[in-house]
Amino acid sequence: MADVLVAQGVGVDYPTPAGAVTAIDDVTVSVPDEGITVFAGPSGSGKSTLLRVLALVERPTRGVVELGGEAVSGRSHRELRALRRKTIALMFQSPLENLLPELTATQNVIAAAQSAGRKIDPGLLDVVGLTGMGDYRVPALSGGQQQRLALCCALAREPKVVLADEPTSQLDDTSAGLVLESLKVLVERGVPVAVASHDDRLTSLADRVVRMSSGRVDSGRVDSGRVA
Repeated sequence: MADVLVAQGVGVDYPTPAGAVTAIDDVTVSVPDEGITVFAGPSGSGKSTLLRVLALVERPTRGVVELGGEAVSGRSHRELRALRRKTIALMFQSPLENLLPELTATQNVIAAAQSAGRKIDPGLLDVVGLTGMGDYRVPALSGGQQQRLALCCALAREPKVVLADEPTSQLDDTSAGLVLESLKVLVERGVPVAVASHDDRLTSLADRVVRMSSGRVDSGRVDSGRVA
């Protein structure tokens, strides 16, 4: 097993009228190239900030992010956009933020594949349990269906890793369970997943859990192996 993403000594500071606020500080973590990694912790622990840094959406104030063993966080914004398009799929917390609402489900999947220069797999909607919903526009889908469509779009792009920020937090139990099943489908297809979440169902599903609090990784709180 190798690491697809690594953060080395990463810190993020935000300027405020009262002075700089540190969101994460001196964080060193990795995302293996298989299985599900969960960054767990309460609200304000820094897990979502860390996920955005790993996704190359947010540039760290200090430290380095490596993708496939190569330091990339210092590259230009254009280069980072190109890397994200080809290698990283990021799912936001709100389902609608992940999709193009004016398009149908099928059109969203096609757009995702084309954006990464991939071939289109017409059977992907079936893979995530959205059979027969290809002609539905995004607003006609439930929140859980929208999140599963977002995961389908991630699959269509054939990324090296999928990063998801609290993907079940706005869903009811049934919808959340279906999203968890779709995450397992990604892993079964060889796509590693990293999730920021405080959902116990996700930590139970994880192959590796990194516990965070107050912007740091808790010492001794990186659990390898399935957590019960």
